[in-house]
Formats: sequence, C-alpha cells, structure tokens
Amino acid sequence: METEVIESNILLPQHLSFKRVQLSEKYPKGQARGRHWKHLKQILQVENYQTYLPNEPNYVNIETPPSMYPSKKFCDITGSEAPYIDPRTNLRYANTDVFKRIRMLPNEYVQRYLALRNAAVVLK
Repeated sequence: METEVIESNILLPQHLSFKRVQLSEKYPKGQARGRHWKHLKQILQVENYQTYLPNEPNYVNIETPPSMYPSKKFCDITGSEAPYIDPRTNLRYANTDVFKRIRMLPNEYVQRYLALRNAAVVLK
C-alpha cells in the first residue's frame, strides 16, 4: 500500500492553511516584523508639541474639556453597564437576575448601595 502512495506523485501545497507559519518563514532576515510601537518620546518629537497653545490638549497636557457624550451608567450590584433602573429603589441593574436580587434586598442594603453612588434617598 505504501508503494502506491509514493508512485502517485501527489503534490502538496507549500503552506497548509491550518498549520502555523514559523516567524522565520514569514519574515526573512532584514524584514520588519509587523507593527512597531512608538515610545512617548518619539510621538512628542513627531507631534512637535512646543508649537501648540498652552491650553490646547496634547500628549503632555492631560487637562481636556469634559466629554460631549453622556456618562455611562453602571449596575450597582455587578458593575457592568446598566440600561435599566428599578423605579422602586432607584438602583441600576443590568439584567433580570440582578433585578430579582434587588427586589429581595432589605431597605438598609438599598440605602447603602445608593450611598456608594452618592444618590442616597429616603425610601418609604
């Protein structure tokens, strides 16, 4: 059976798509190996930040104006993004499982969660 395979002269491609390519094959000596990251010094030299106005934001000056986008709301329990607010407790929640948990919380814990967010309200 082995002799049949040898005599058939099957030609395989040089690179099989499912196999990993070695770096030495992908990038021969002397060629760049993909993306090079610039250091802050190099960015500052290219940007020529001395010509910027003092109140204009750049890489050296971290003072920037407030964002024009609305601030993101996060779940008070899990910390993930929260598109919903419980109307009874005013706690933010991410999904139905958290909502069920919020409804089971005693008022003391709800007040503590609201205090963490500086939104403490006396609930009745």
